[in-house]
Amino acid sequence: MIAPLCPVCARTLQCGKTVWQCDAGHSFDVARQGYVNLLTVDRKHSLHPGDTREMVAARREFLDAGYYIPIADTLRRLLQAFAPDARSVLDAGCGEGYYLGKLTFIPDRWGIDISKEAVRYAAARDKDAHFLTATAAHLPFSGGSFDCVLSMFALTAAEEFARVLQDGGIFVQVLAGEKHLLGLKQIIYPELLGKDKQLHQELPHFSLLHSETLRFSFTLSDAKTVHDLLYMTPHVWRISKEGAARLAQTDALTDTAEVIFNVYSRQSRENLLK
Repeated sequence: MIAPLCPVCARTLQCGKTVWQCDAGHSFDVARQGYVNLLTVDRKHSLHPGDTREMVAARREFLDAGYYIPIADTLRRLLQAFAPDARSVLDAGCGEGYYLGKLTFIPDRWGIDISKEAVRYAAARDKDAHFLTATAAHLPFSGGSFDCVLSMFALTAAEEFARVLQDGGIFVQVLAGEKHLLGLKQIIYPELLGKDKQLHQELPHFSLLHSETLRFSFTLSDAKTVHDLLYMTPHVWRISKEGAARLAQTDALTDTAEVIFNVYSRQSRENLLK
């Protein structure tokens, strides 16, 4: 099992059943659901960072209903193709753990998220994976710990991901495409503003091995599920009162998902020094 690091002093944590503790005496309780909070106060950007309980519940309901199964299937196929011998994976920004739960063929699965609400649910429903409250900007792991790192619609902290990946390890970056959820956007925004989006980034310490775009349509047949779709996206932070009113009157929606999968290989540290 991978040993996390103390977020205070960076010493290795001894992982007990009820408490994780380092040699310097810093200790962190294991919550009843099984997760450990390693997000120190100085690394929080608010009192309750990340997704709220309502957002996590909405994402759980939407994803568990199977609307995004094509995304999970594509992720699994790419990892089996590009990292067939992987023994460890980190989902950096794991949310309520849906995608990590689809990768049970990898023995050592870890998820981190800045939202305690998300990690609490993830740990409660997936007892075979390890979940931490932490930030991707300061991963509590030593260098070269993982075979794979995932970023599912989340922050790409390239330097940190490169640090915790082994040489030749795989980073899978999953991004929303430019036409992702246009149906939802047309309801909640008065007009759609075109923004340049960098979908195939050059990342330090990484080489792009493969990129593909997944598109599929889905139909939501009730107002509750339309609401859940909004609350699992960042648009919930941006919606106006007028947009919320229009959405409240929407009791069905057919929309299209457009998702970009970028597979990167971690360059050799030896080569980087040349």
